[in-house]
Amino acid sequence: MSNTTINDSDVDIVVAAINPDLKSFLDEWRPFISQFHLIIVKDPDMKQELQIPEGFNANVYTKADITRMVGSTTSIAFSGYSCRYFGYLVSRKKYIISIDDDCTPARDSNGDLVDVVAQHITNLKTPATPFFFNTLYDPFRKGADFVRGYPFSLRSGVTCALSCGLWLNLADLDAPTQALKPEQRNSRYVDAVLTVPVRALLPVSGINIAFDREVVGPALFPALRLAGEGKFRWETMEDIWCGMCVKVICDHLGLGVKTGMPYVWRKERGDAVQSLKKEWEGVKLMEEVVPFFQSVRLPRSAVTAEDCVVSMAKTVKEELGKVDPMFARASDAMEAWVKLWKSVGSSSSGA
Repeated sequence: MSNTTINDSDVDIVVAAINPDLKSFLDEWRPFISQFHLIIVKDPDMKQELQIPEGFNANVYTKADITRMVGSTTSIAFSGYSCRYFGYLVSRKKYIISIDDDCTPARDSNGDLVDVVAQHITNLKTPATPFFFNTLYDPFRKGADFVRGYPFSLRSGVTCALSCGLWLNLADLDAPTQALKPEQRNSRYVDAVLTVPVRALLPVSGINIAFDREVVGPALFPALRLAGEGKFRWETMEDIWCGMCVKVICDHLGLGVKTGMPYVWRKERGDAVQSLKKEWEGVKLMEEVVPFFQSVRLPRSAVTAEDCVVSMAKTVKEELGKVDPMFARASDAMEAWVKLWKSVGSSSSGA
């Protein structure tokens, strides 16, 4: 890892509290996150009180806070895993790192605990190279460089806006795959980071993610909700939809997206077979969604992330709204999100 300088005041750690007891979760992450400010957003559907250990600089947001700041009539639902987006909204830091509460620090191939914050910030603060693939992966890592034939005109790279980390143990598989292979676990730690090429889509997982809020924050939003959405990752599609939107927006704005390290260790939770009944709707919808995002193009007049979201929302409604009313609702949520970002996300003192 390069010796990237991290300013503690530039980083917010956002935690979506799906479970009430955060003691063991935060204690295991303490060596890596205790020096940073935490935004903990309690799932509005949760009735129990949160249990948070001492020693953290944290702001906790509840259903009452969400209602007070965004109202109760918005088309955006901040429940379940989508509550983390409220943390994105109220943050005022340049970088946001978000990790699900069923994850703990992973160990690398040497047996050392992985510093997720340091690796994510390194990914974000070093350039991305989306326009020409480097076969040594990230050329800015120690010991790597651009290979022979890589155009010198592209070697300065572009700003990296999004860092997508990975998972050991329980990988972020979909419910059909996990149900078919219930014993499958990911034990391969690949010591690599790569830039996702321009025009290539990827399934962005919200389990372990970081981004530059100043550059692309408005493009990370909760929009697509399944009718039977539940409280397990298998039962949601909000991050997958958001990820395809933000990748198209990054491509349009000339920004980069990286994937690979850092890893987290993901614990066992949920029943894939039961979740399959809820997620199957999303599995089918993906067949409509992917061709749309492969072909959609944003206008040159869209020069900010907010512009891009508004333009994309309009296209979603026009082209996908007739396929399923769920997409029309997603379009409405995207437009509502931009309005919230402008009123709440850029004006309140937040955290």
